Amino acid sequence: MASSFLCLSLLFISLSTADGFLEYTMDRCVFNSTDPKDIEFIRSYYFNKVEDVRFSSSVGEYVGYTEPGLKYAENWNKDQGQLAAMRAAKETYCKTNVGLNYQTVITQSPPPTVKLRSMTPLSSQHPAMLVCSVYDFYPSEIKVSWLRDGKEVSSDVTSTEEMADGDWYYQTHSHLEYTHRSGEKISCVVEHASLEKPLITDWGKYLSVSTHLYTPVHTCTYIPV
Repeated sequence: MASSFLCLSLLFISLSTADGFLEYTMDRCVFNSTDPKDIEFIRSYYFNKVEDVRFSSSVGEYVGYTEPGLKYAENWNKDQGQLAAMRAAKETYCKTNVGLNYQTVITQSPPPTVKLRSMTPLSSQHPAMLVCSVYDFYPSEIKVSWLRDGKEVSSDVTSTEEMADGDWYYQTHSHLEYTHRSGEKISCVVEHASLEKPLITDWGKYLSVSTHLYTPVHTCTYIPV
C-alpha cells in the first residue's frame, strides 16, 4: 500500500461583526493508515489568518505561536481536564472517522494511468532518457520510483511536482537518465492510495521511442477569480 498522507478536516468559523476580525478553529486528523498510532489530531486557532495556538496529539499540550497565543497556551495547559479531553480526541474524534474516510478514498479514487517512453536528452553524458508519466490520480500524494533489475535506482533521477490538471486530478513525470546495458530490466514503480499494491510498468512492453530532443512540458491551470 502506498504511504499517502490524507487529511480529514472540520472547519468552524465565527466572525466578529463589530470589528470585522475573523476568528476560526480547525480540527484535523492527519493519517497515513487506519492504525490509530499513525494518526495525529491537531486543533488550530486562527485570528485574521494567523495561527495563534495549536494543540497536537504528538506534543500533548498547547503551543503558542504569537504573543496572544503564548498566553492562551500557558493558561489552557493549566487546565488538566481540558488537556485530558484534547488528548483523548485522537481516539474519540479521529479513530471513529478514519476507517470510513480512508476506505472511501481507496475505493473511490481512480487508479493512475502510466505511460513510459524513451527520449533523447538535449545535453547529457547519458545517451538516453526514460520518462515515466503518471496521469489522472487523486489525491495528489504519490510516489514514483525506478527499478533496474529489481533494485531501486537512487541516482540520475529527477521528478516534477504533482501538477493539478484543474479537474481534481493530478499528473507527475519522473525522468531516468541511463546508459543501456544488454539484458537489463528497467521498471517504473507507482505507489498511490488508490492502488492495493504498487503499479509496475516495465520498459519495453510499453516503450514508445521519440527521435525529438527532450523539451520540458509546462502545464498551466486557469483559476477564475
